[in-house]
Amino acid sequence: MKKVLIVDDDAELRSTLSEILKGAGYHIDEASSGKEAIEKIVSKDFDIALLDLMMPKMNGIETLTELKKITPKTKVIMITAFATVENAVDAIKKGASDYISKPFRIDDLLTTIRRVIEEGRFEEGITKLDLDYTLSSLANPIRRNILRLLNSRKSMRLMELVRELGIEDHTKVVFHLKVLKESGIIEQDKDKSYSLTEEGERILSGLKILENYLSA
Repeated sequence: MKKVLIVDDDAELRSTLSEILKGAGYHIDEASSGKEAIEKIVSKDFDIALLDLMMPKMNGIETLTELKKITPKTKVIMITAFATVENAVDAIKKGASDYISKPFRIDDLLTTIRRVIEEGRFEEGITKLDLDYTLSSLANPIRRNILRLLNSRKSMRLMELVRELGIEDHTKVVFHLKVLKESGIIEQDKDKSYSLTEEGERILSGLKILENYLSA
C-alpha cells in the first residue's frame, strides 16, 4: 500500500483528501504545516507528498526543498490555487514531480497520483540501466506521449497536441512542453510548431529500448 503525506494548512481540505485517498487504497498521514511535514518525513517513509504551495511561515517551495534533502525518493505533487507555468516549472526544478490546481476533480487528482507512481517505477528502471540523466525528463507519461506524437506527426502546434492528448487544461500541456524544451528534447519554430530535436530522436530510440526491457 502506497503511503501518502497530505501537507496543507486547510484542515477541511486535508480531511477531504484523506477520505478520498483512503477510499482509493492509499495509507494516509497529514501535516498542517511545512515544519510538521518535515518532522514526519524524518521519522517515517512516504511514497508521495501532496504539498500545498501557499502556507504560512514555511511555504510549499521551502518545504519541498527541505523534504528533498531528507528523502529524495519521495515524490511530490504541488497543490496550488495560483497555477502558472512559471511557478510549476520552478517547483519541478526544485524536485516536484507534478502539480494540480485548486479546485480540482477527484478523477484528476487520482490520475495525477497514478502517473507520479508510474514515474517512480520508470526512474527506477533508468537507474538500474544507468542511462543518461536526460531520460529522467521523460519519467512523466504525458511527456512520453508528446514525444511519440511528435515522432509520428513530425511537427504539431499546441492545440493539436492538447486535442490528441485529451487534456482539458492546455496550461498543463504548455508546462510539459516547457520541460521538454528546456531539456533540449524538442524545439519550437517561428510558426509555433513543436518538433523533436536530433537529441530527442536519439532519446526516443533509447526510450523504446528501455520500455521493451521493463516489459520483458
